[in-house]
Amino acid sequence: MDTEYPPLPPIQTGIRGRCPRCGQGHMFKGFLTLQPQCEACGLDYSFADPADGPAFFVICFACIPSVLLGVWLEVAFSAPIWVQLLVTGPFMLATCIPPLRPLKGWLVASQYFYKAEEGRLA
Repeated sequence: MDTEYPPLPPIQTGIRGRCPRCGQGHMFKGFLTLQPQCEACGLDYSFADPADGPAFFVICFACIPSVLLGVWLEVAFSAPIWVQLLVTGPFMLATCIPPLRPLKGWLVASQYFYKAEEGRLA
């Protein structure tokens, strides 16, 4: 059945939250919850296990700038804690939460595209 569908790039389907096989169905039923299967082509998403991958990428690329902002505010202005909370807090939320879904979609689509699965002993 996989031969009926052309291979779609994971970056194209995953970031948009679309099915990695057909590109039409939705991958998510909530913010980060995967659907059991694609409503368009019936692809079973039980193969998908991105684990903590999206959180790792967000920590590496979003949390570090947030910490740097907080340190800069402290060193440059000796900002009180309420300023840190009002500036650094929303910045951290704005840079950490929105990328989670596209990153999870990309990782799931990459698992499908590259046929990744658990290793087995020969």
